[in-house]
Amino acid sequence: MPASAKKIFVAQLTAGQQFQDVFLVSKKTLAETKAGKPYLALGLMDRTGEIEARVWDNAREYNALAEEGGFVLVQAVAKPFRDQMQLGVTALQQVAETAVDLGDFMPTSARPLAEMAAELDAVIEGIVEPPLRGLLQAIFQGETLALFQRAPAAKKLHHAYIGGLIEHTLSIVGMAEKAASHYPLIDRNMLVAGALVHDLAKIEEFDFARPPFGYTDRGRLVGHLALGAEMVRKAAEQTEGVSAEQVDLLMHIILSHHGQHAYGAPILPMTPEAILLHHLDDMDAKMNYMDSLRAKMSGEGWQWSEYQRHLERYLYLRAAGGVEEAALSGEDQAEPFPPTPAGAKVSNAAPATRGQALGVKRQQTLF
Repeated sequence: MPASAKKIFVAQLTAGQQFQDVFLVSKKTLAETKAGKPYLALGLMDRTGEIEARVWDNAREYNALAEEGGFVLVQAVAKPFRDQMQLGVTALQQVAETAVDLGDFMPTSARPLAEMAAELDAVIEGIVEPPLRGLLQAIFQGETLALFQRAPAAKKLHHAYIGGLIEHTLSIVGMAEKAASHYPLIDRNMLVAGALVHDLAKIEEFDFARPPFGYTDRGRLVGHLALGAEMVRKAAEQTEGVSAEQVDLLMHIILSHHGQHAYGAPILPMTPEAILLHHLDDMDAKMNYMDSLRAKMSGEGWQWSEYQRHLERYLYLRAAGGVEEAALSGEDQAEPFPPTPAGAKVSNAAPATRGQALGVKRQQTLF
């Protein structure tokens, strides 16, 4: 199959549409119905989004052909299921990576990367303290800069696409500039510098050479908070004039920006800049996540989302008025997969999490 042959993208699918095309397998589970019949639950994706698919016949045979991270040519029909689209797959076959254009399967920021790179340069030049500006210039150069412009900001939930990290960062910088002008106690230069580096080490935490995005060994073992603080400290050793206090304050913002120990922060935010950055980061992640949900809604007007486990609530959102080809944000990576097989009973009640059953307050964060 030639690389240019992909015609149908996830964001273009409509109810009742029958088609044949190539998708990347983002996840799969071989399960059984209550009657004991095997079925295959797949997550299929391309650059515009991800969709669930079911194979009800010859599930074991097709399970051997559909590998996570691999490509499959599917024959399917799009069907509405629980207010979302789902594919009923009747046949599939493996497709070699050399036969596809990876660009068709790499979700990418809607903002032009060159535009964001120019904005990043301008933000750094706008830091009026020369030592702090020099530190940022020492960090954002070479391979680090190149990776920063391509990396996603998360694996699944928010800004989970090529260019997502720089987009998320610049969004926070924009809010930080406004907040610094509103609150006189804020050190504007330190807040903006902290915004620029708070998620910097996600370039090392994530493996984003190809979808689906995953974690590197170092990312799982150390995490982007500790890795980011280390990157800043090393750069500071090579930067003339930057003070130990400035380095400590910047490292503190990185290490504390998740806000609570329960969310992975080794220390709590203890400066005005660190506290503010934590809330700006959380706000931007949630807004991007909700925007991605509304983009997937069909029709127009206000609608209820499915239950969002990581937020412990339904969301009432105004649909975007038709799905366009947009970058994939995805769902909670911890949510069980697959959902209910055919014939199973469905409850309208919000599902209880294991933490809720034990009386534990569930973490509500998208970090």
